[in-house]
Amino acid sequence: MTSSTLVYLLSIPCLIAALVAAGFLYQMLGAHYDLRRYAARGRWIDIGSGQRLYLLEKGSGKATVLFEAGIAATNLNWFHIQETVSQFAATASYDRSGLGWSSPSRTARTPSNLAAELHELLWGAGLKPPFILVGHSFGGLVMRRFALLYPEEVESIVLVDPMRCEEWPPMDPAKQATLDRGCRLSGFAITIAQLGLARLAVTSLLCRSGRIADQLAGAAGEGGLHVLGRIKGEVGKMPREVWPIVAAHWSRPSYYAGMRSRVAAVPDTVREMQDAEPIRGIPVLLLTPGKSLPLSDDCVQKIGDTVTQVIASASAHWIHLDEPELVIQSIREMVLAATGVTAVAAAPAEEAVTVA
Repeated sequence: MTSSTLVYLLSIPCLIAALVAAGFLYQMLGAHYDLRRYAARGRWIDIGSGQRLYLLEKGSGKATVLFEAGIAATNLNWFHIQETVSQFAATASYDRSGLGWSSPSRTARTPSNLAAELHELLWGAGLKPPFILVGHSFGGLVMRRFALLYPEEVESIVLVDPMRCEEWPPMDPAKQATLDRGCRLSGFAITIAQLGLARLAVTSLLCRSGRIADQLAGAAGEGGLHVLGRIKGEVGKMPREVWPIVAAHWSRPSYYAGMRSRVAAVPDTVREMQDAEPIRGIPVLLLTPGKSLPLSDDCVQKIGDTVTQVIASASAHWIHLDEPELVIQSIREMVLAATGVTAVAAAPAEEAVTVA
């Protein structure tokens, strides 16, 4: 072996080590910059056991509207809705532990644990009831559990296409395999994020030309391109000013750790909510997308004894992004009812259909 060959072979691991170190440094400096630039809008609330949750408050009023996002989403998912609702009510959104700017989670990510953490957050932040709860998808389960645990603090609830637990049982091998695959992919993504590659991809996608993101997705095959298309479609409905903050969240290794813990908790979540008691005596407005089947009477009755189902005819799962005005009007009605006002402007007829 010649000396030049030996030098070449020795240089390869040195180059790899240098690239890894550069990736770690890129991620570390980027995360520090993100925190200073984007997180100053809200505040952190200590909920005990070394955990802090990130809270964003806007507006004022007698009742506070609480927003709960989907399974791996943050307060940003409600950005436009919260901005508008804060013009006529007090509002609060937050990042669940393990997501966004909040601390890593310490317990299973089931609705009961999350509802208890939310209650600690509200108490620590000094927010007083009555609360109007608004939850999307998995967040709808958290709000249902909160209302069951603390009914005296809840004025009313708006459920935006809540997760349908009845679609999961029985937890057969195929469904469990899907969850296991999601956990493995999330674990892989943690390493990718630690190396700065996630930051490189999502920054390219949401803050640059998108070429690097396209190339990385293409290298992952049809699955990667499908995921990229869905991300573009959903994030594209959000206000452009929040795209860099979404990129900051998706660049963090903790985001993918939080996603993994939530996917792993789906079986326990389904079991918990399948056995949940109906919510009694609290008005519930259930928004169901027109692109899905309406919930059956039996499913509606399992949610509560005072539930009105409304069909969002132009929406898929993300109703608050597809038809934000319908969600805003639904919340407005709850706020006006809570403050003793009976005159409520009707939602445009073409946007919603009420199911009796």
